[in-house]
Amino acid sequence: MIGLVLAAGAGRRLRPYTDTLPKALVPVDGDTTILDLTLGNFAEIGLTEVGIIVGYKKEAVYERKEALEAKYGLKLTLIDNDKAEEWNNAYSLWCGRDAIKHDVILANGDTVHPVSVEKTLLAARGDGKKIILALDTVKDLADEEMKVVVDPEKGMTKITKLMDPAEATGEYIGVTLIEGEAADELADALKTVFEADPQQFYEHGYQELVNRGFRIDVAPIGDVKWVEIDNHDDLAKGREIACQY
Repeated sequence: MIGLVLAAGAGRRLRPYTDTLPKALVPVDGDTTILDLTLGNFAEIGLTEVGIIVGYKKEAVYERKEALEAKYGLKLTLIDNDKAEEWNNAYSLWCGRDAIKHDVILANGDTVHPVSVEKTLLAARGDGKKIILALDTVKDLADEEMKVVVDPEKGMTKITKLMDPAEATGEYIGVTLIEGEAADELADALKTVFEADPQQFYEHGYQELVNRGFRIDVAPIGDVKWVEIDNHDDLAKGREIACQY
């Protein structure tokens, strides 16, 4: 199993930080970045290899690659997304389709979360599960969250921001365990999604899979402090959280 990080996004709502850096390299605890936290989590659960999908300001990640490898004892492979500033992240994850064949824990490059999330996903592994989403079933939901509906018998049935929060089982936090045997089907679903609309999120690829009859499972993470960093308010929350890890 390897780690995979989506770190190609521009994060324009975080300017001026992202004038010169991708969102994943914005500091959240001193010099510690969002990417540092994710790599630290991966190292703690025993992973030794990580793919990082880069695009916007990718030179900054390339410049830090050796230092990050030395700090976390990881072999990093940088995967270029040539359309990072034009298309959304369904295409970005598709760029990592070969990495997924190795079994991955996927983490969005803007999610600050503790290592307990990865440990929860690993504990949920097995019993034929091919894709497992980390799900927050505690948080009060609003319009912006990536909401998920779960059927106890069928697994995930719906994932979208465009849902009445009252209908949702919880929020997908941007971390997924994907078994290699799901790689080809997921890649095909992602391609279907971004070819129909390049601005689609990769979560729409998950919905496409479910619509085809593929089962996607979830793992509730419990009452855990985490945040998806999209803007400066989120960054302030991320800094409060990160210093507690």
